[in-house]
Amino acid sequence: MSFLAKSLSRVKPSPTIAITTKAGELKAAGRDVIALSAGEPDFDTPDNIKAAAKAAIDAGKTKYTAPDGIIELKRAVCDKFKRDNNLDYTPEQVSISTGGKQVLYNALIATLNPGDEVIIPAPYWVSYPDMVLLGGGTPVPVETRIEDNFKLSPAALESAITPKTKWLIFNSPSNPTGAGYSRAELKALTDVLVKHPHVWVMTDDMYEHLAYDGFEFCTPAEVEPKLYDRTLTVNGVSKAYAMTGWRIGYAAGPAELIKAMRKVQSQSTSNPSSISQWAALEALTGPQDYLDMSRPIFQKRRDLVVDMLNKADGLICPTPEGAFYVYPSIAGCIGKSTPKGVKIESDEVFATELLSSTGVAVVFGAAFGLSPNFRVSYATSESELITACTRIQEFCASLN
Repeated sequence: MSFLAKSLSRVKPSPTIAITTKAGELKAAGRDVIALSAGEPDFDTPDNIKAAAKAAIDAGKTKYTAPDGIIELKRAVCDKFKRDNNLDYTPEQVSISTGGKQVLYNALIATLNPGDEVIIPAPYWVSYPDMVLLGGGTPVPVETRIEDNFKLSPAALESAITPKTKWLIFNSPSNPTGAGYSRAELKALTDVLVKHPHVWVMTDDMYEHLAYDGFEFCTPAEVEPKLYDRTLTVNGVSKAYAMTGWRIGYAAGPAELIKAMRKVQSQSTSNPSSISQWAALEALTGPQDYLDMSRPIFQKRRDLVVDMLNKADGLICPTPEGAFYVYPSIAGCIGKSTPKGVKIESDEVFATELLSSTGVAVVFGAAFGLSPNFRVSYATSESELITACTRIQEFCASLN
């Protein structure tokens, strides 16, 4: 018998981390590699946030905190939800964790029983299904279409709901597609959910502040107040404020759910880093200039990447509303072969051969539950994006 838990056999390591690690190894070995695989802003954390962390250290704020966060940060999260989303929460309804991933994981561990189903629109962030499996639940992927800009339709949502459905995991703007739902599109989905009171909503709003072309972000409990008592609204400082390594995520929802999540966290990791919490407090309450600075830069990069990838033979790349990803289709490349005779039978083969021959690292679509596609993160410099997209164009042109 294996010493390891059977539950581990149901999950796999994160493909995005694996590919980013592989790209790093090749670069360290001297290869000319451009990694477009990591979902991480290339900007530095704003100075005021770093200064707040240093001040916290100097003030001796380096001890344990309450298991799920300091009261000052919880109050700031309440203020943020009111200011940005018109949602009213109290500190007792807020949980602070070591990144948004832990927030999601805690909620699933605290609520799932064997047989419970979790609806996950595909393509999805790679960790959603595996966290559901670790929690003992059953992920139910619902495929979207490129023709709909990878957005879940009300009819598809309705068809996926069963008496066993416990959660819908909803992500807008999306990782990996960047797709953002308008208020009307979201209202059509919440109308379906209102009819099924046993279905809760876990909404991952991590890319809220990365929206372009005047797109107006909205979140389910804001659009449909009837869902307030069964929605966990998740967010964090990682993407918006270039604080990925600080590892602070947060959520607000019904007090009983938050209490259960607190119990999970108190017996696993306990409190997130005290220093990071004080930095996150400054991020939420201090000057917001960084958001206005970074957003147009990301939009310019998006436009560049979409334009160049749509000029590549066999690729179709929709224009997303937000985040810093695009998710082009390689349907026009399937069945072709590389100059070395390798047949492009899948998006995984495409990504492998692209890295091998050009040094450009992307994440293949099967990792996100929808093929044949790949994900590009444009959270890197314009010059690197131009070079990388030129190599992708040349690679596609070489297929026959």
